[in-house]
Amino acid sequence: MRTVRFTPTASAELLQAQDWYENELPGLGQRFLESVTSAVERIADNPQQFPVIYKNIHRALLRRFPYALFFVKEIDDSLTVLACFHGSRDPVHWQRPM
Repeated sequence: MRTVRFTPTASAELLQAQDWYENELPGLGQRFLESVTSAVERIADNPQQFPVIYKNIHRALLRRFPYALFFVKEIDDSLTVLACFHGSRDPVHWQRPM
């Protein structure tokens, strides 16, 4: 399996979403985090199963939550998650240069 890293921006987005879900319903934030963990495992196992949606950026949809992880494959075969993005947000945000 490949190493998966999160940019500081992606980490902050993930924590913000987890906090929001936890405030909506206790325990839901943990379920959100479990869904993210599952997606990260799928990404690490086979990143090519996820579509390229912009230049070299792949998108992995979360199960049961309207979020996606946007990631790139690095030269050293590791993976970097650039964003943890809600499906209703404007995609221009993750398309901006990092």
